[in-house]
Amino acid sequence: MTAFTRPAGPRSLATRRAAAGPAEAVLRGVLAEDGARLLLLVPDPHARFAAVELAGSFATDVLSDGYGVCGYVFAWTPSREALPASGVLGGYLEGFGDLRMRPDAASAIPLGERTWAVVCDAEWPSGAAAELAPREVLRGQLAALEGLGLVPSVGIEHEVVFHDARGEPLTPHGVDYAVGGTERLAPLLGELRATLDDAGLGVESARAECHPGQYEIVLRHRDALAACDDVLLQQLIVRRVAARHDVTASYLAAPSPGQGNSGHVHLSLSTVDGSAPDLLGGFLAGVLRDARALTAVWAPTWNSYVRLRTAPFSPREVRWGHDDRTASVRVAGTGENQRLEFRFAGADAQPHLVVAALLAAGRFGLEEGLTPPDAGVTVGSLATSPWEALSLLDRVGGLLGEDVAAQLTALLTEEIESGLDTVTDWQRRRGTLRS
Repeated sequence: MTAFTRPAGPRSLATRRAAAGPAEAVLRGVLAEDGARLLLLVPDPHARFAAVELAGSFATDVLSDGYGVCGYVFAWTPSREALPASGVLGGYLEGFGDLRMRPDAASAIPLGERTWAVVCDAEWPSGAAAELAPREVLRGQLAALEGLGLVPSVGIEHEVVFHDARGEPLTPHGVDYAVGGTERLAPLLGELRATLDDAGLGVESARAECHPGQYEIVLRHRDALAACDDVLLQQLIVRRVAARHDVTASYLAAPSPGQGNSGHVHLSLSTVDGSAPDLLGGFLAGVLRDARALTAVWAPTWNSYVRLRTAPFSPREVRWGHDDRTASVRVAGTGENQRLEFRFAGADAQPHLVVAALLAAGRFGLEEGLTPPDAGVTVGSLATSPWEALSLLDRVGGLLGEDVAAQLTALLTEEIESGLDTVTDWQRRRGTLRS
């Protein structure tokens, strides 16, 4: 089990690749046992996994050779229907052919019942990386940042709301930092702690949150790829354990009006020699400059924009502050322990893309020698609607690449069109008021 425990702190891409070798040797050993299974997982653009389960005896070959997955997993809607096959998306939809999943053994975790899960990269049959795979987008930004001699360490906080079989939150009121009032959560949380510990994900803290039925489990800082993989693996485990208790775990950005499930990102930087550079210069300035243009990354769904109306703790204003949770960027810690907490994204955002966007914007700020405004000064606001966010995606092409911008444009356009094709209870109530 210890071979799969996540090390805390930063790791370069090369160090991470080196760690995959010993992890693969251990994984081959456990998959050789009778009845073992391997779950291959690929992060998709909707902050979930596409999955294939294999028998352990066959999976040992897959660790070397890879395994097929239909390319449309990077060009599909939340309901798993293909997006319009235009531009770069066409290559992922033509003939609905296969990409190859390449397991990253450094990501492996046990899921119980002799089943192991491993997160995969995706590549074309030629061996070229699938450019729209969120994991590949992040890897590209990590490589670019390493070109400046910098390596990030990342921690991601996802809030979740637990509902019972009737759809009611497991606590009738907010339980921020509470012990009392969380008794209905206790059986679920007990099993969840044990399962996350068995998986070796390295939980740092857990606490009740401010909205009914809301809870937060925080993993320790780690390399950026691991942080993003592991927060999705954590969601997978949370949902599975919740289902065993007849409970639903919701990562909806706005579980109810006036409430928000956030996906805060804590980020620090190290140089290749291990020292800590100044975060409050160009990196912060770059993120503040491009935060508005990147709204579609932080807020990819209709519901995301409901969350962005729940200020001050889901702030739309773009500003930073020292230990200020009403600011969109909070500076926490001091000296070498200083970090930036980016509070833009909801729990529904794709974590690999969120971190990639932060790294891209921050890197451009460093390269251009930008200077941040004074603490507390508002320099703009996030987009307030999906239409507004859609109009800003040209800048995303300069940050994350034209292919990713085209993918985000197709995804957000489909989200808008799907919403306009839907009749909601709100519309019915408004219609009744007009009768």
